[in-house]
Amino acid sequence: MLQIVQRPEILLAISPHYALSFIWHNPGSTFVILGAVVLCVTGAEALYADMGHFGKKPIRLAWFSVVMPCLTLNYFGQGALLLAEPEAVKNPFYMMTPDWALLPMVGLATMATVIASQALISGAFSVTKQVIQLGYLPRLQVLHTSETDTGQIYMPFVNWSLFAAIVLAVVMFKSSSNLAAAYGIAVCTDMLITTVLTFFVIRHAWKLPLALCIGATGFFLLVDLAFWASNMFKLLDGGWFPLMLGAVIFTFMLTWHDGRRLLNASLRSDALKLTDFLEAVFVAPPTRVAGTAVFLTAEVGTVPNALLHNLKHNKVLHERNLFVTVQNLEIPRMPVSQRLEVTDLGSDCWQVIVNYGFKDNPDLPSALANIGDSGERLDPMMTSYFLSRDIVIPTIGGGMATWREKLFAQMHHNASGAAAFLNLPTNAVVELGSKIEI
Repeated sequence: MLQIVQRPEILLAISPHYALSFIWHNPGSTFVILGAVVLCVTGAEALYADMGHFGKKPIRLAWFSVVMPCLTLNYFGQGALLLAEPEAVKNPFYMMTPDWALLPMVGLATMATVIASQALISGAFSVTKQVIQLGYLPRLQVLHTSETDTGQIYMPFVNWSLFAAIVLAVVMFKSSSNLAAAYGIAVCTDMLITTVLTFFVIRHAWKLPLALCIGATGFFLLVDLAFWASNMFKLLDGGWFPLMLGAVIFTFMLTWHDGRRLLNASLRSDALKLTDFLEAVFVAPPTRVAGTAVFLTAEVGTVPNALLHNLKHNKVLHERNLFVTVQNLEIPRMPVSQRLEVTDLGSDCWQVIVNYGFKDNPDLPSALANIGDSGERLDPMMTSYFLSRDIVIPTIGGGMATWREKLFAQMHHNASGAAAFLNLPTNAVVELGSKIEI
């Protein structure tokens, strides 16, 4: 504020006339400068992460009442200092403060960094969990840190992966100024992707007119493309780093998605129809034992491998049998009233489809406890969960390149067990393995 009082003419910068005049007379320089200007808005991507945890109202209140006024004063103050002392361009933020305020400002900057980092770390946990439930990453361990808020989670693998990536970035770039090129491209790419996705939201979710959708998102797309293209000049100066990380993550996601598709296709090709199989089994039924068996199967209407192994090795069938398929749909949350789809197969057997949104927390025992009149309520002490633990065998000339099939097999092997992901009681789970070629 003191700098602005001393050089009040800096307030004229509010007028866009000066920026437009500079662009008109120096188009080439303007394009190059955009790569540095964009660093003024970095941090805005943290709002997307916070939005999912706090909602729109707290974000808007904090932005308009605190953040935006403080940022505006800060940048005007730096500009006023540069008008008075051009040599301060080397570090205007700290040089505009008196000597006694230097350490407090360093502390404030550190606190802001920690807060922004925490927002992005929490966002990484939430997004990764949703990507897993959409079927683009293998299951990972998810720890809930709150008994009341289901959105507060901790994912050890994601946390340590972020730590490794940050250490790598610090070792490679050595200073924040060297990291600016990588950061600028990362933020611009993030904003570019967000703008593209916005079109699909307002067109297909909000059902707005096509011309309005193209006009609205097209304008912002041109702005984002200008900033992104300007930052591409820094590609060899470190901008390649976030693009490389993005390419690696994209490869993992695409490999997992394609691998799951090939795995399910292989399972379907060898699968037996459930209704026909049960009809044949009950012609000469095996010994029925007390309790309920829950057989998990990836495909509705097919015989689970765990059931085949159970009949082959144990020669028994439970009194009640539920054939359960868990489906993760591309909606945020599934209403509890639409969670279950139950079909009576006769002979105390039921086909059950459990629907979850990508923001729901799967809890199969709780979902099946509400089966109600569609079947007898489950007694936790008399219920066993049978899972198939598939071992993927890569084959030459299969549906993917050999290296991708090997990568998928390793990802499948290291994936967290379905029992933990579905919150199944550990003392009631029976896993039966099988080998599947893709």
